[in-house]
Amino acid sequence: MPQYEPEKIQRVVLKISGEFLAGDRGYGYDHDVLERLAEELIDIKKLGISVGIVIGGGNLYRGAKGEAEGLDRVTGDNVGMLATIQNSLVLNDYIRRMNFQAEVFSALQCDKVCHFYIPREAEVSLRKGRIVLLAAGTGNPFFTTDTAAVLRAVELKADLVLKGTKVDGVFSSDPVKNKKAVFYPEITFDEVLAKRLNVMDMTAFSLARDNNIPIKVFNITKKGNIRAAILKRDEGTFIY
Repeated sequence: MPQYEPEKIQRVVLKISGEFLAGDRGYGYDHDVLERLAEELIDIKKLGISVGIVIGGGNLYRGAKGEAEGLDRVTGDNVGMLATIQNSLVLNDYIRRMNFQAEVFSALQCDKVCHFYIPREAEVSLRKGRIVLLAAGTGNPFFTTDTAAVLRAVELKADLVLKGTKVDGVFSSDPVKNKKAVFYPEITFDEVLAKRLNVMDMTAFSLARDNNIPIKVFNITKKGNIRAAILKRDEGTFIY
């Protein structure tokens, strides 16, 4: 059985929801959350670990809500991708204010505000020590930012996908609704499928399994937990 080996982690892709940036507000941005997130990302970089970030857009716009209100699905997904660009630009600014280098790469062309995503150029940026924000999902409708995070991890040869959530990892059922839910410190891809656990959407999960990209699911709402999820075997759930 593979064991989580933090000393071998040199590059990660972190996936966080847009809602996380909103804090308790539920919409828009929380200054304290953004400041803390920027500090924690810089802390990870100072460990010598390359960091790519994929952020959702749910704090600004959710495609599913637009579709429910009659908006065309493709249009809704395109608006959602634009929301992820906004989120990436905002976080990028917070990182830069702390005198650390960061760059935004978008799967949609927005040349005036960010770079167009080309894997080799994002790779160069990572090698130069910059924090890289990977915006606009996959650049296509019908794909989630979970899928984008795994795809970018494959393209950029990351060692691990970090998925920040509001709970401590993977449970047998929703721990918020079921206090008796069982926590899994580690679990295989096949076990997740067999138990029908809700970790990521199936496209993202299958892509990770087929390309042997492990996933660490952890609670990002706890201060310092990005670092802990990488360095501590017993923080979060390791999926391999």
